[in-house]
Amino acid sequence: MQRTATGLLWADALAALARAERMHRGFFEPAPAGWEPPVDLLETHDELVLIAALPGVRVSEVELVIGGGELAIIGIRRLPAALHNARIHRMELPHGRFERRVPLPAGTYDLVRRDLSDGCLTVVLRKLG
Repeated sequence: MQRTATGLLWADALAALARAERMHRGFFEPAPAGWEPPVDLLETHDELVLIAALPGVRVSEVELVIGGGELAIIGIRRLPAALHNARIHRMELPHGRFERRVPLPAGTYDLVRRDLSDGCLTVVLRKLG
């Protein structure tokens, strides 16, 4: 009986580790148009706040498009020029073109501000109606 319980616990632990590894690998999902950054979308009484993980991306490399009931975040993450000839031992952060389309709740919105700091893009949209 003890071995069965231990075996079940071990199997559960291995399954949890496998799920965690899949989540880790899926953090930056590859997409046909490049890769898709993970996002959070939060709503207050007056605004929508979107936070996208964009490590190493310059604000000048990001385009925002509101339309069709969604917010599109389009841009590029470049490998620093000093590292172009570096020997790669591991590369888990994606580089290249990215695009993420986030459906917005029904309504009309105006872009209030966007800020890119600490590897996160924060977009604030004011509700107009």
